[in-house]
Amino acid sequence: MKYKVHHFEIKMDRDQVKLEQFLNSLRGEVVSIVPNVTPIFRPMGATAKVNFLLIVEKL
Repeated sequence: MKYKVHHFEIKMDRDQVKLEQFLNSLRGEVVSIVPNVTPIFRPMGATAKVNFLLIVEKL
């Protein structure tokens, strides 16, 4: 089996359509979507942000 890993930059609040189009354009089967989550510390408390997704495709 062969796999390909795609790096997908994303802004979670506005890139839903872009992600949907990307996933529909893949030729193989999507095995996994791994988010890169970065903690953010603010005066009100801590939160997290997703910078990019790693999408594993089985060819």
